[in-house]
Amino acid sequence: MASMRGLVQFIADLRNARARELEEKRVNKELANIRQKFKGGSLNGYQKKKYVCKLLYVYIQGYDVDFGHLEAVNLISSSKYSEKQIGYLAVTLFLHEQHELLHLVVNSIRKDLLDYNELFNCLALHAVANVGGREMGEALAMDVHRLLISPTSKAFVKKKAALTLLRLYRKYPGIVQNEWAERIISIMDDPDMGVTLSVTSLVLALAQDKPEEYRGCYVKAAQRLKKVVVDNDVAPDYLYYRVPCPWIQVKFLRLLQYYPPSVEDSHVREIIRESLQQIMHVAMDTPKNVQQNNAQNAILFEAINLLIHMDTEHNLMMQISSRLGKYIQSRETNVRYLGLEAMVHFAARAETLDPIKKHQNIILGSLRDRDISVRRKGLDLLYSMCDTTNAGPIVNELLRYLQTADYAIREEMVLKVAILTEKYATDAQWYIDMTFKLLSLAGDHVNDEVWQRVIQIVTNNEEIQAYAAHTLLSYLKTDCHESLVKIGCYVLGEFGHLIAENQGSSPIEQFITLQAKMITSTDNTRAMILSSFVKFVNLFPEIKPQLLHLFRLYCHSPDSELQQRAFEYLSLATLPTDDLLRTVCDEMPPFSDRASILLSRLHQRTAGTTERKTWVVGGKDANADKKEVLMAQNTGLKRTFTTIVNGSSSGAASTASPVSSAGDLAGLDLSGPSAAPPPNLASAAHLTPEWEVGYNRCYFSDEGVLFEDLQIQVGLRSEFRGHMGVVKIYLTNKSSYPIGSLTTTLDNPSSPQLKIDSKNLPEPHVPAAGQTQQTFFFEAHGAFTAAPTIRISYLAGALQAYTLQLPIQMHKYMEPSTLSAEEFFKRWRQIGGGPLESQQTFGVTVKGKSITEAFTRRVVEGFRLRILDSVDPNPKNIVGCGVYQFAGGKTGCLLRLEPNYERNMYRITIRATQEGVPQSLVKQIEQKLSQGTKDGA
Repeated sequence: MASMRGLVQFIADLRNARARELEEKRVNKELANIRQKFKGGSLNGYQKKKYVCKLLYVYIQGYDVDFGHLEAVNLISSSKYSEKQIGYLAVTLFLHEQHELLHLVVNSIRKDLLDYNELFNCLALHAVANVGGREMGEALAMDVHRLLISPTSKAFVKKKAALTLLRLYRKYPGIVQNEWAERIISIMDDPDMGVTLSVTSLVLALAQDKPEEYRGCYVKAAQRLKKVVVDNDVAPDYLYYRVPCPWIQVKFLRLLQYYPPSVEDSHVREIIRESLQQIMHVAMDTPKNVQQNNAQNAILFEAINLLIHMDTEHNLMMQISSRLGKYIQSRETNVRYLGLEAMVHFAARAETLDPIKKHQNIILGSLRDRDISVRRKGLDLLYSMCDTTNAGPIVNELLRYLQTADYAIREEMVLKVAILTEKYATDAQWYIDMTFKLLSLAGDHVNDEVWQRVIQIVTNNEEIQAYAAHTLLSYLKTDCHESLVKIGCYVLGEFGHLIAENQGSSPIEQFITLQAKMITSTDNTRAMILSSFVKFVNLFPEIKPQLLHLFRLYCHSPDSELQQRAFEYLSLATLPTDDLLRTVCDEMPPFSDRASILLSRLHQRTAGTTERKTWVVGGKDANADKKEVLMAQNTGLKRTFTTIVNGSSSGAASTASPVSSAGDLAGLDLSGPSAAPPPNLASAAHLTPEWEVGYNRCYFSDEGVLFEDLQIQVGLRSEFRGHMGVVKIYLTNKSSYPIGSLTTTLDNPSSPQLKIDSKNLPEPHVPAAGQTQQTFFFEAHGAFTAAPTIRISYLAGALQAYTLQLPIQMHKYMEPSTLSAEEFFKRWRQIGGGPLESQQTFGVTVKGKSITEAFTRRVVEGFRLRILDSVDPNPKNIVGCGVYQFAGGKTGCLLRLEPNYERNMYRITIRATQEGVPQSLVKQIEQKLSQGTKDGA
């Protein structure tokens, strides 16, 4: 800039211009000069850069620049950083993602992304993030991803690459491929905290939409959170006012909330609990420094949200409620707001609302807070904490506050009061009184859905129809809002005859009252009143002349809808007979049971305004169905709702199934019903080649090498007692360089018959010739056939991954048992056939060999069945006995194996005292006999 004297002088001239006209004159003169220079075509790189800089300054001053774009694009191809920098700056300002010149830049950007100069990489990443549209994103996303995962990329390049992918994903989600998930997650173990922070931001966005693909981030977030919070493993540069990297802590805590607490991994739960306890302990001391206090509060409130999400310890939840009660009374507006928001979350998860009800008066006072955000959040909390015990005071307070509430929240308040009134009404008359009072106070802030819902409830409940008609007639005789007029004309038209004998409610008085409202009502409401009057013709013949006179008047209305409606009603009322009139004006049938439209309307109002959560505003019942909570994020909550039933204990009864919502459902679950499920790379469908060698080696053995190649060795040691088993996996780095981001993921297709619990996690970084281990507990709860699989992935330059099957089958839980011949056949007959017996006949293929008795006996003994000699009359047959042990008890297993050594065939018969065990054992023994003979064992 200092060397560009012409640019400096130009800027000075514009700043010194005394009038707008003088500035425009100077700009036009300079633009004409630049245009002339560009037409000449003999400019060097420095001159192009100087003139493009002038164009940029003119552009950011608000003037239109319609030339020079091509020269700016050409600067990107320059080998000098200063010229390339100006070129990229101009492209990001001048061009948009639909610009016709953008396709000329793609190849230059790709060249800079592939360059070994990190500064060029960063310039290109900035351009992709700021300008990149769908076409550019699809063309360059692979290169951006390569920079992110490359082991040679510098930390600052990885950070920019992660944030560039995040920007592209937010604009066009399809650009980030599902196959990248495992590799992206592994970067969360990067030693540079800045890279971890950027990648976690990317994973946080991806996990909301693709929770299954990014499930591995749960363990990573728990591990890194513990290192930061408990181990204080943070560089001094990332201490913010003595708080270790508060930004990454908040992101980890929020990421953990997108997944349910790990059921099969008590070690991970313990890690998270330890981190949360440390956070709560640190928060006990309130620092005097404002910045430090803000950082701690940000972490604390996110930790409280995670504790509420986990919902594991009752005492801790009570402690949280007490602490939140102090926060909502804080002098700081932000703390009050965050305290109320955490309480809304607490109300959505808590089994009982009693801890929150203790602070009801304070929460009611928040409606009059000086900050509208706090007032809005207080309204959410009152809506969430309402039940049958406190519905009356809360609804009354909301109605009082409605008259002075901000216009910005009145419509939302009306919806919530209408829902609460309907949901928690213990008396039908109370519901009618509160609802009509709400409509009269709310005025123009009433949505059509509110008064339409009232009509549905009145129509469906006979016991409140007369009272509703009487109350509405009283309102109609006063200066009431048009929404009450709409309800009134419908209800009187349907149920006005129920009060026709009452004083002050005669047919002529009902007619006069409604007729008076036609003067001030809109054409739509007038049309509804006319429809009520044609019902009056059928119900009250004594006032038919007055009704016909009114129809004749409106036959000349300037509104075509009113004119046609009045003419048709007049024709219908003057027919020679009343048969057609009675048919047309018959009483409306009850509305079909369906979900309340008010809930859908309420959640649509807040759709897309905040980051997606795993809960919605409302009590525990509103968050009971996880799938509905996810769908409610963008399209409104699809829930069955309650209708008023007089005399019910809860004041409401659930209706039938919910109606379907129009439009695509979005939120945390974007897969849709027809989308293919995400691939589970830890499943048996993705087993690594040569996995069977180690699997067969350890099938009958308690220890051995499960897998081995040039880089890693996977050893196994196990011990089984009763229905419990302990398995240790030893991971040895055989290479001469360290490996990083070591991750293990277990897949258990036999759950819940086989329960698995991890007792520790392997170290993510293993030095050269180093070793780490992981311990699993396996608990049998029934018969199972599918063995669990484990996926082991790590970074050694590139991502390396293996999926192996663990040799955990039913025979590990067997104990040999001895029986005499008499006892064996006695129990054999007692068990009998049917579901307690399984039999299979099969042949085996042997390459140049025959099956032998020694091999057969070895397999049977490997399944831990005691071979009982001299029991079967045929000496070639093998008889075995064992006991299968599981969490619910024991079951005896009797085996009769009939080999045909000449024809290479077997017939297996197993009987057991529990259904399912014989079928599973027969299948496993058959597989092992066939597999062993194929392998020449």
